[in-house]
Amino acid sequence: MAGSEEIASLEESFRKFAIYGDTKATGQEMNGKNWAKLCKDCKVTDGKSITSTDVDIVFSKVKGKSARVINYEEFKKALEELAPKRFKDKSKEEAYEAICQLVAGKEPINVGVTKAKTVGAVERLTDTSKYTGSHKERFDESGKGKGKSGRENIVDTSGYVSAYKNAGTYDAKVKK
Repeated sequence: MAGSEEIASLEESFRKFAIYGDTKATGQEMNGKNWAKLCKDCKVTDGKSITSTDVDIVFSKVKGKSARVINYEEFKKALEELAPKRFKDKSKEEAYEAICQLVAGKEPINVGVTKAKTVGAVERLTDTSKYTGSHKERFDESGKGKGKSGRENIVDTSGYVSAYKNAGTYDAKVKK
């Protein structure tokens, strides 16, 4: 059959797919969703000879009656079930070898992972150097927020109206 390093990489692939998407998984058992993902990501399903329906049927066939998961031994049986359908022109042993090579050493592919970008309006709206009015007072010259002092209205107890240009000149006028 397969070489020992290929069996080890096949078991490693089983464990990686078994824990995919489940923080509590130990890697000893694989659920049907992860089995379908393994078949899709490793190109076991081709849409013609093996479809997602075939994958689900084989999963149901190899797992126990009341079980919801399969272990590594049942996983190998499931691959044996799918191998002749996927590689019709090969013998049963050659087909199993080929399907093991498809799966061995593979990891789950993260599809649709969103990366944050700042383009267009977002760039313009988050540029603190272009802020005016009361918003401008919340940031220092470098664009870093001032924190609580930038959000609070600090009461001016000088006795003058805010922004009065002759503030602080009363004492000088009275002393004359």
